[in-house]
Amino acid sequence: MSIDLPEFFFRTRDNGAFVFRVNIGDRQKRMDLDQIAVVNLNNGNVKPHGQHKLTDEERKAIDDWMTTRKSELAARDLDDIERTIDHLNRVSHWANTKASDEDLEAFTDRLLLTMHDLRSVLVRKKADRLMATRQAAE
Repeated sequence: MSIDLPEFFFRTRDNGAFVFRVNIGDRQKRMDLDQIAVVNLNNGNVKPHGQHKLTDEERKAIDDWMTTRKSELAARDLDDIERTIDHLNRVSHWANTKASDEDLEAFTDRLLLTMHDLRSVLVRKKADRLMATRQAAE
C-alpha cells in the first residue's frame, strides 16, 4: 500500500503558517515533519526555521502556497459577506414574525449599533468611490 504525500505540509495559523518538509525515510516507514520555515501572510515574511537555509524549491513551494492561500482567504471573505446578507435577512424575518418582546429587547440595541456602524462605513466608502470616479472623469 503506497501513500502519496505532499513534499511540504503547511500548518495554518491566523496570519500564515508553519512550513514542514514531509519525510518518510526510515526502515519503519515513519513519517516525520521537519519544520523549515514560518510564513507571515500579513507582511509576506518567510523566516527559515533555526539554522535551515531554504532551497529554491522550498521557496517556490512556499511562494505558491502563499499565492493560493491569499486567494482562498479572499474567497472566504466574500463568502462570509454573502452569508452575512443571508443572516441579516433571516434576522429581519425572525424579528418580524417570531421574536417575542423579550427576544427583541435582548438583541435590538446591539443589532442597531452594529447595523448603524456598517451603514456608516458603507455610505462613506460609497461616497469615496463616487468622488474618485467624478475626479477621474474631470
